[in-house]
Amino acid sequence: MLKSQQYRLAIAPMMDWTDRHCRFFHRQLTTHALLYTEMVVADAVIHGARERLLGFDEVEHPVALQLGGSDPAKLAEAARVGEAFGYDEINLNVGCPSDRVQSGTFGACLMKVPDLVATCVAAMKAAVTVPVTVKCRIGVDEQDPEPALDALANGVFDAGADALWVHARKAWLEGLSPKENRDIPPLDYNRVYRLKAGKQNKFIGINGGIQSLGEARLHLDHVDGAMLGRAAYHTPGILAGVDAAFYGARSEAFDFAALIDAMADYAAHHIEQGGRLGHVTRHMVGLFHGLPGARRYRQILSTDATRPGAGADMLKTAFAAVELGGATAEAA
Repeated sequence: MLKSQQYRLAIAPMMDWTDRHCRFFHRQLTTHALLYTEMVVADAVIHGARERLLGFDEVEHPVALQLGGSDPAKLAEAARVGEAFGYDEINLNVGCPSDRVQSGTFGACLMKVPDLVATCVAAMKAAVTVPVTVKCRIGVDEQDPEPALDALANGVFDAGADALWVHARKAWLEGLSPKENRDIPPLDYNRVYRLKAGKQNKFIGINGGIQSLGEARLHLDHVDGAMLGRAAYHTPGILAGVDAAFYGARSEAFDFAALIDAMADYAAHHIEQGGRLGHVTRHMVGLFHGLPGARRYRQILSTDATRPGAGADMLKTAFAAVELGGATAEAA
């Protein structure tokens, strides 16, 4: 199992966002935070183009593969494939509310069938030696979050799950879009705290609406780990403060120039392999949020960097517009 300290701060799995380019970028900002893939459906892992779906750079470690599915045998096979690819953890999605996920009978709708989730976890645990974890909601639709979350947690821990990450909102499968499900259902952090209070020897992490490293640290007074989602993606500069705030690293000025150099080299290699600059830079647009020159930086990455034939030097051009001054890691 991963050391518990490595779980203290994680970056959430986010569909269409946390691809390999995003994760490589985030890893340049924090050495220790646990990174997650986008959700990959078990059937796709078994039958699809595995290198395209699962390939990642060694620098991304520690990195977890999140799977979607509800068939224990298929999830076990997909977990075996993920372990063979080198992932440090296999995570089961019990929280995504999208229509596509519902039609496949997995994601958040699995909150209604905790026994099936436990069976899936047991099958995955039997198939791999790396940790198997679960990410869920506090409930769905008209469920009472008290018994619903307890039933899910009891089942997955009895089945051997190594950790449970809880997005502290309900998911409404009827009446709300996936986007609305990220904002409209109210946050209930206290429900997750109560779950942890009753499971002192189990790892419980919290997710949902956490906007800063300071907020994340406050959650650690009650739970074992905090997971950043949209805040990490839209204002990734905050991740430069993670190692000092959560992992005991020395607090010092972050070398953003070296980061840009590393990302330019990475982008150049991606372009040489037939990719486009925009595949990489789309994840970097918010890096210098709030700093002088950030608007021009965003403009270059959102326009010039997306044009056919754009080269990696465009990143350095964009960076030249930014006035870092005395910015701290988290401020950036």
